[in-house]
Amino acid sequence: MSDAKPTVLFVCVHNAGRSQMAAGWLRHLAGDRVEVRSAGSEPAEQINPAAVEAMKEVGIDITGQTPTKLTWDTARESDVIVTMGCGDACPIFPGKRYEDWKLEDPAGKGVDSVRPIRDEIRTRIEGLLAELLPAI
Repeated sequence: MSDAKPTVLFVCVHNAGRSQMAAGWLRHLAGDRVEVRSAGSEPAEQINPAAVEAMKEVGIDITGQTPTKLTWDTARESDVIVTMGCGDACPIFPGKRYEDWKLEDPAGKGVDSVRPIRDEIRTRIEGLLAELLPAI
């Protein structure tokens, strides 16, 4: 049995909202059982403040995260790649597991509008975790 933990990469355009919230949820719910990465095809200067606030409300601090440029190596070294509205900018690597999550973009929205996106991401993360780490 392999004790290598799965690596999940969340990709969106700016790596400032959806992908950062998803990474925060996965780190929170999986602990050290999954390696979590996030990146953007065109990273923003900073994380969306409404995303930070929405996550803080559920006890998850993503303020230390920085939008990161997606690299070929990061994608190649990931087991699961979850894309969130990056369209043609998202790379395709043969043999990877892909999921494309259609989520509203929180850019420019207030925290009231970001909460439902945050909650939908949590539901999807719980489903992904159940597949990656089945109960033994």
